[in-house]
Amino acid sequence: MPPWLPPDYALLIAGAVLAGFVQGLSGFAFAMVSMSVWVWGLEPRVASVMAVFGGLTGQVFAAVQMRRPLRLVVLYPFLLGGALGVPVGVALLPHLDAVLFKAVLGTLLVVCCPLMMMAQRLPRLDHGGRLADALAGAAGGVMGGFGGFTGVVPALWCTLRNFDKDLQRTVIQNFNLAALAATMAAYLATGAVTAPMLPMFAVVAPALLIPSLLGTRLYIGLSELSFRRVVLVLLTASGVAMIAASWPTLWYR
Repeated sequence: MPPWLPPDYALLIAGAVLAGFVQGLSGFAFAMVSMSVWVWGLEPRVASVMAVFGGLTGQVFAAVQMRRPLRLVVLYPFLLGGALGVPVGVALLPHLDAVLFKAVLGTLLVVCCPLMMMAQRLPRLDHGGRLADALAGAAGGVMGGFGGFTGVVPALWCTLRNFDKDLQRTVIQNFNLAALAATMAAYLATGAVTAPMLPMFAVVAPALLIPSLLGTRLYIGLSELSFRRVVLVLLTASGVAMIAASWPTLWYR
């Protein structure tokens, strides 16, 4: 680490680089990856804003690099659900507790990541219905509102719905773009974005762009399944470490 680089900024760059690559490859998961790094040094509300900003920046960049046709018939239930869910998540953000946040995030990673690894072996739901799609979108919106985790539930649901790789990428990329944009707008409107965060925005955006481009290029030429499994295993291990770190404090409260 260069001596002139503050530790929190070094952590910020590390999380943005790793998360940018994974999001470029898979179309989602910026918040999951970045938070697993940032939670060790950044204040939770700052990390949440940075995760939303970084995820949105990466999605805009991916949309330019990897244009996908809008499948509105498939996409609109997710968008409607997300529009309802984002305000709920934003309302929860000011009430986050640092230790509890680490425990909740760790639990989220420990539960969601193995489920997503097993998704290929779970029963396929070919006719889940528009309502179920909207509920998945609403869950993504709520999770996006309190930390940018917009893609976790919709991605798992698209897999269960038996969407092919390109259709899933189309849905998740466009849903994330819309949900993260709405979340960022809500953060700005509610004052969650503060002046001290502005230099962090200037660090996160350039840090993630090249890794995001590399991840997108790799997606085009390679199957993402094996790499995603490796990432999910690492995130699961990180979740276990977060739970272990937060449990003693929660136990004595």
